[in-house]
Amino acid sequence: MTQGPGNITVTPDDRIIVSLHQFYKTDDRVVEVSRDGRLTPFPNPEWAQGRNPDGTGLDSVLGIQADANGVVWMLDNGMRDQVTPQLVGWNTRTNQPEQIIPLPLPITAKNSFLNDLAVDLTHQAVYIADTTLGGAPALIVVDLKTGKARRVLSGQASVLPEKIDLIIDGKPVQSVQSDGTILRPNIGVNPIALDAKNEWLYYGPMHGTRLFRLRTSDLLNPDLQPDQLAQQVEDYAEKPICDGISIDQANNIYITDLGSDAIGVIRPNRSYQKLISAPWIAWPDAFSFGPDGYIYGVINQLHRTPALNGGVDDVKPPFLIIRFKPLAPGVIGR
Repeated sequence: MTQGPGNITVTPDDRIIVSLHQFYKTDDRVVEVSRDGRLTPFPNPEWAQGRNPDGTGLDSVLGIQADANGVVWMLDNGMRDQVTPQLVGWNTRTNQPEQIIPLPLPITAKNSFLNDLAVDLTHQAVYIADTTLGGAPALIVVDLKTGKARRVLSGQASVLPEKIDLIIDGKPVQSVQSDGTILRPNIGVNPIALDAKNEWLYYGPMHGTRLFRLRTSDLLNPDLQPDQLAQQVEDYAEKPICDGISIDQANNIYITDLGSDAIGVIRPNRSYQKLISAPWIAWPDAFSFGPDGYIYGVINQLHRTPALNGGVDDVKPPFLIIRFKPLAPGVIGR
């Protein structure tokens, strides 16, 4: 790819849809990628190139996931033009918006960073990872039937980052602050994925060495008090610092192992191992199962961008879309 990807999804009819990372300030926010590498604004130029005065359009999208009905769910975090975040579902079969759900305060916070999502058609819900820069990270539960949302686990241990550095190619990931100081960021909840039966939501902080899980039945229960919900969180397994994750039907959890230039897996016995490792796996960001039996992923070199490289631009295009055979089949689009 000639432009920097964010996340990826593959629709049931084998269309590859990719969000473009806001670090790269591209004109299009989301594109469809043809098999010959051509990029087409998705769903169309009017929607793909910024938020419009009437509220249509996409401002900045990372999280993206296609469901079994061909609806592509796009998580617009609103951070480019400081507009209200929203969840947008686009029906690729009718080529029309399926649903638009605004996510204003206090569902989001002033420093929210809506990063990734998991779509649950069994319960007509979407679960969102709100990394929340400099504040209290949280999960957001969206009811697709009513359009209402709840903020849960805000500041709870399972969504908070650990004080650990991300080292890639021997260099720490670091950013320059407005006053010129150098900061090594610690990012909260980011990886998020459902199991194939939509019974468990797996998630964890990006800068964290543990993966957690929670039953969707508990997440969807509005009667549970915050401390009661927190008590249902299970510390599931050890993990590396990672970005996106995905799960197959045998409960293998695929991990973007950022510090090792690798793709790894947490097996059902909860042990972690690397599957693929190579120098060109330079910040693997996200996965999606396709209808052809492969897992697709993106490589976007975020650690070489000025935002995470101390103000220095070391990015070397092209950016990559990869695919590999999973250990077991998965749910298309995830």
